[in-house]
Amino acid sequence: MRAVWVREFGGPEVLVPGWAPEPVPGAGQVVVRVSHANITFVETQFRASGRGPFAVEPPFVPGNGVAGTVVGVGEGVDRAVLGRSVVTATGGSGGYAELALAPADGLYGIPDGLAPEAALALLADGRTAAMLVETAGVRPGDRVLVEAAGGGVGSLLVQLAGAAGAEVTGAAGGATKLALARELGAHATVDYTEPGWAERVGQLDVVFDGVGGEIGRAAFGRLGAGGRMVSFGLASGSWAGIDAEEAGARDVTLLGLRPTPDRVRAATEHVLAEAAAGRLRPVIGRRFPLERAADAHRAIESRATLGKTLLDVAQPGPDGRVR
Repeated sequence: MRAVWVREFGGPEVLVPGWAPEPVPGAGQVVVRVSHANITFVETQFRASGRGPFAVEPPFVPGNGVAGTVVGVGEGVDRAVLGRSVVTATGGSGGYAELALAPADGLYGIPDGLAPEAALALLADGRTAAMLVETAGVRPGDRVLVEAAGGGVGSLLVQLAGAAGAEVTGAAGGATKLALARELGAHATVDYTEPGWAERVGQLDVVFDGVGGEIGRAAFGRLGAGGRMVSFGLASGSWAGIDAEEAGARDVTLLGLRPTPDRVRAATEHVLAEAAAGRLRPVIGRRFPLERAADAHRAIESRATLGKTLLDVAQPGPDGRVR
């Protein structure tokens, strides 16, 4: 089968198309014929250095999130799932391929009316955004800042925080990303590449920090008493570095995600249902064919992409569409 390999850690050029043996499902596993593969910023960091949430050594096929159809089941798996259109996580690797193994208990059926690529764009980012909003306890009238508001998680946070009744300011770099944040419902926007941006934000109740570094610290400085800050990314390359004592002195609470299997499943099912109902819009900025995975990683690392970047794994049909 077609696949993309990482044979050594390094730049995007280490993502090399090739062939891999077809996977055989073990007990509790399924085989998914992949139509689309998800790419996250964390995967680009892992490809570069091997540091990340997955314990995999080269050579390996990367990719943790896929959409597709279940075409094989292992021991103990109900055969009724065969032929089902699903999104799922692979467990850390194997997604950049025509066929991928996944745990059967991690499957999510794609709701009627929702395209597979839209469902996949929500798999990791959507449930993360939903759990972040829940963790921060966003309430009607809260003044909320969403950093990286043009990204995969940020674009969904803008919508979910707004749906909870918050007054949302989207922070991002560049006019295109700010325009997207406004289109998705942000009440105000601010370009954090401009000097003095934080002073133009005003006082805040909640900060969703997806950048870290100096931008995260500047955003922290706008929180008033009773404020909450949740960090979910370090696009700058480092965390904001705020300790609990510093936050406590200002009556600000630093929060972190504490996902459990039940929370993850509930959040995933929630965002899929909201999208199917037309109340949540996943933004897919770029799509690349499987063989151009290196170009997809370059695009993400350039910070020029909007929303989610996906790989189209299945071959296009006669009408040019990937199914």
